[in-house]
Amino acid sequence: RKEYVDLYVNYVFNKSVQKPFEDFMQGFLRGCPARNWKMFLPEELQVLLQGYTTFDWHLLEKNAMYRQYKKLDQTIRNFWTVFHKLSEEKKKMFLAFLSGSDRITGYGLECFRFWIADPQVANPDESSPYASTCSLVLFLPR
Repeated sequence: RKEYVDLYVNYVFNKSVQKPFEDFMQGFLRGCPARNWKMFLPEELQVLLQGYTTFDWHLLEKNAMYRQYKKLDQTIRNFWTVFHKLSEEKKKMFLAFLSGSDRITGYGLECFRFWIADPQVANPDESSPYASTCSLVLFLPR
């Protein structure tokens, strides 16, 4: 019985997927040659491919830049007060709203910069915040 189970497991997890895996690996290595990624430790490669999943959210606040706002404007202070009270899940949802992804690749938040801008609408109470994910701008009505 043990031999049968071993052979079956080997077939299901190795033999049955061998050809599709070889095809995948050939395509992957064509786009990302092994010599380029062998220099990374597994943890570094994971961050490079998947991005960071945990953040120092105060660093996000520190790196924010402002258009038509100053850091001490009441709207900005209110925004950061509310932001820091959000759950980790909601903060990641904000990051996805702002950038299109709930992860940050590369150097993490140390180098992540975004703008908070006043859209200067006639009736700010009737306008909702919106984002330009390509240019990393959060338009936050007063």
